[in-house]
Amino acid sequence: MGNVIAVCVSPEKGTQKTNVHTARFLEDWGIENDAHAGKWHRQVSLLSHDRVEEFRARGARVDDGAFGENLVVAGFDFKTLPIGTRFRCNDVELELTQVGKQCHAHCEIYKVMGDCIMPREGVFTRVLHGGTISEGDQLTISYLPETPQQ
Repeated sequence: MGNVIAVCVSPEKGTQKTNVHTARFLEDWGIENDAHAGKWHRQVSLLSHDRVEEFRARGARVDDGAFGENLVVAGFDFKTLPIGTRFRCNDVELELTQVGKQCHAHCEIYKVMGDCIMPREGVFTRVLHGGTISEGDQLTISYLPETPQQ
């Protein structure tokens, strides 16, 4: 089980997000008033609070949403979960569609720190069922696909 630490949005792509503390998630669209919402596979981004804290421990001064993440959640190492994993928080159901992303232009964090965790630690989901998520809410895995045996 995970704990939602921050709920963040931005009005424009390519900018840091701001913690709005609560937001409405729209089915097959994303977060209301977020620039990344739309009919595609990267409607909502999630980042592990533990990874953000590790980055801060290296001297980075970053606010929640600075990496462009929508949800900061403690209790999960998202990058280790398989595509197709589903999460539930209140009425909201999210499905993991992508782990990591290519960084085309280094962000301000990268320019200062020489690193950015979102391309390798962030995950992306689509909204299967809408509702509201707020700071302090619990996020659980509602479906975990089987991974092939090694």
